[in-house]
Amino acid sequence: MKNGSYKMMGEEKEYYSLTKRVWDIFAPFYDIAVTLISRVRDKVVSFTNARNGARILDVATGTGKQAFAFAKRGYDVIGIDISEAMLKVANKKNKYGNVKFEVADATNLPFEDGSFDVSCVSFALQDMPLTIIEKTLKEMVRVIKPKGTIIVVDYALPKNKINRFLIYHFVRLYEGEYYQKFIKSDLEALLRKTGIKIEEQLPVLHRAGRILKGMRIDD
Repeated sequence: MKNGSYKMMGEEKEYYSLTKRVWDIFAPFYDIAVTLISRVRDKVVSFTNARNGARILDVATGTGKQAFAFAKRGYDVIGIDISEAMLKVANKKNKYGNVKFEVADATNLPFEDGSFDVSCVSFALQDMPLTIIEKTLKEMVRVIKPKGTIIVVDYALPKNKINRFLIYHFVRLYEGEYYQKFIKSDLEALLRKTGIKIEEQLPVLHRAGRILKGMRIDD
């Protein structure tokens, strides 16, 4: 095995170990810490514009905020996360009969091909190594129906150099080490590589974030 492969495996192993340690501690306080991005949740649902009765998968759902935003609009939602601690919080808050939560790894989803109309990941990719991001996106594509919709919500940087500098360094204060690699990566190229055609995007949080709406590319 090449040194690069060993390095990637080591990074992924470290990611899983770190994820469990961090979220076990942080889960009870997560909703307070992300109050700023909570206003985006309803915008995501409106921008998705899924048909009535659509089945939604919320990947890396955390404490369920995005899943609840879809559920209150009447969609059937499954939220998955690798952290049992985060899902414990989500289940305590769950007052909807049309949303449920499951412990699952986003890189190996326990669902059959074409099980969902929409798969969404919201403010989670920046917490992953690039190899995990790619595997996650491929799984999100696999489990949606042909011509299905993929929604990616995450941080971005504005074009204005001063705002770009300020936002980058502000977000670095509270995001982990993977954020720096994520924000410098070509997310749109990675989406295309994993079988996603970007159709629309919407800047949010004064251009410190964006919602990307894509379609599964079928041969």
